[in-house]
Amino acid sequence: MSDTTTTARGRRVFVDKQSPKAYHALVQTSEAVRATAADAGLDRMLVELVNLRVSQLNGCAYCLDVHTRAALRAGETTQRLGVLAAWRDTEVFTPRERAALALAEATTHPADATAQEAAHDAARAVFGDDEISAVIWVAITINAFNRVSVLSKHPVRRAPGTPAQER
Repeated sequence: MSDTTTTARGRRVFVDKQSPKAYHALVQTSEAVRATAADAGLDRMLVELVNLRVSQLNGCAYCLDVHTRAALRAGETTQRLGVLAAWRDTEVFTPRERAALALAEATTHPADATAQEAAHDAARAVFGDDEISAVIWVAITINAFNRVSVLSKHPVRRAPGTPAQER
């Protein structure tokens, strides 16, 4: 079986389609992580903020598209989504959200030991162990999906009813 796409940079293998058993295992992990987050008491908006921030850091257009829509369905506002990339410079996120975002960034860039310690200290101030673990698992999982989509060059298509951009 060969699932490839041709892009401006050449042919890319859609690794999710090429290796469906491995991808299915990742989807199952994601489902377990979603349940873990819910069991820990993390609300859906916080989980989607983590998914979006990690996807921003990784430059994953496909996951940004998917999780922006999911965040809006969960009740997130366009203002908060619009400033998420600069969350440290705003006052629109709660201390719990700020701690989760810092922990998600530290999970995405684990080599920065100083950021790791600061993120864990901030998380410890507002989260219990189950919540900290769940935030880290959400970040780990979306990092994996980001890599699948970025390396496969999954396309983002215009939503139905959205006018075409003229250049």
